[in-house]
Amino acid sequence: MTDAPIADEPASYPVTESTVVYEGAVWDVRRDVVDYDGHDMVREYIDHTGAVAVFAEDDEGRVLVIQQYRHPVGLRDWELPAGLLDHAGEDHLEAAKRELGEEADVAADHWEPLVRYNTSSGGSDEFIQVYRARGIRDTESAFEREAEEADIVKRWVPREELVAAVLAGRVHNSALIVSTLAADAIERRRADEGGAGR
Repeated sequence: MTDAPIADEPASYPVTESTVVYEGAVWDVRRDVVDYDGHDMVREYIDHTGAVAVFAEDDEGRVLVIQQYRHPVGLRDWELPAGLLDHAGEDHLEAAKRELGEEADVAADHWEPLVRYNTSSGGSDEFIQVYRARGIRDTESAFEREAEEADIVKRWVPREELVAAVLAGRVHNSALIVSTLAADAIERRRADEGGAGR
């Protein structure tokens, strides 16, 4: 047993065969045959481009959320401004800035990484990098949206209200849930550390 902090460990096994079994409009489904300790193991997963999301906060401590239709889950869910990396190797921060403008018509002056996580380690290689953005201002012009983005609803919600919605099971989007709880934990820790020094 070790006293080291808990952390995922990098691991890889030889892939003896890798094929795209479905080429999609947004992402592909890939089938790998893996030599796992001398035994063939077949795994199919979504071969994802990666994504970014933005936890944007105004000067009153409210968080920008957007609502849009999500066909696979049959919901108009509340979520953070977010989007796919448009090409391999795209800078994550630049992609986050682009998505904030495209989905919410706002920009931010201050950016910092908030949390990075894998959406479904058993079924997708997608990682989402979430940034915390402050110093929010309107963009000079509105972005022209189409399809399910055409009727996006924007709302500024106090962080405490989002935490309550997460804990009550009223919101389900993973980036919104993970980011809300991470930001809340950070703020609580800062408050505790500030109080301890008094």
